[in-house]
Amino acid sequence: MTEGFRLRMAAVLAAGLLAGGCVTSQTTSNEGAGLPPGGTGGGSQQASRDRSTSPTSSATSEPEEIRRRARIRLELAATHYQQQNFPLALQEADQSVRLDAGFSASYGMLGLIYMAIGDRAKADENFNRAIALDPKDAELNNNFGWYLCQTGRQQEALAYFNRALEDRLYATPAKPLHNAGICALQIGDEAAAENYFLRSFQVDPANAVAMYNLAQLYLKRRNHERAKFYSDRLMNTYQPNAETLWLALRVARAAGNQDYTAQLASQLRQRFPGSREAELLQRGAFGD
Repeated sequence: MTEGFRLRMAAVLAAGLLAGGCVTSQTTSNEGAGLPPGGTGGGSQQASRDRSTSPTSSATSEPEEIRRRARIRLELAATHYQQQNFPLALQEADQSVRLDAGFSASYGMLGLIYMAIGDRAKADENFNRAIALDPKDAELNNNFGWYLCQTGRQQEALAYFNRALEDRLYATPAKPLHNAGICALQIGDEAAAENYFLRSFQVDPANAVAMYNLAQLYLKRRNHERAKFYSDRLMNTYQPNAETLWLALRVARAAGNQDYTAQLASQLRQRFPGSREAELLQRGAFGD
């Protein structure tokens, strides 16, 4: 895997789950951090239900009402964060914290926002506060691990990804697994990375990040059969983009399949003429 692709994978932090439609830069990119607990998983519907609940309901205690209001602010912060409107996201997350200082998800949201705007000190502060309040929360551990991985603390990050995986009820275990794989690659531990990506693929056979990275690893090792398996599956699962076409082309070329190589080269030139991958093709820079 090229360093440039790793950086592009690291750049997309927003929405959590891999999209199920066409392949975009988000689909093959590592999305890394998800949204905080309470701000994901049908959150907009929950927020709507929360808004429809009367604050004066006799069935709602004062702490429950405070948490309900804080969660509404968190939902708004998460929406602005996904839209990359970080000033408004920060404003709403701050309001959530002011309403309920014990709500770990709000600090997790602040950590993501400060991570996105490059304020490492405040990201550290808020992620640590979130983890202190809820040390077993899988999404918080995944998000903090991703943050640590992106700030050069890969060994620490792996511990948080593994902690996220201890939650057997975590809905998206493929995410910390493929995040850990990318983190392991960054420190040159290909064996650990392979293990994480294989586990990610096992729990989610449609995981584009796992398929892409496994194909890259096996191509590098000249294990053409396994590289082809993951590359073909990626191409058949998602609408190809420039990066996945370039990967499939290099796999086909390494395996000596000239006809398929030519077909993929034609697709790449026609569909993505201005892409970095088309430029590499033009220069014959196959990286082998």
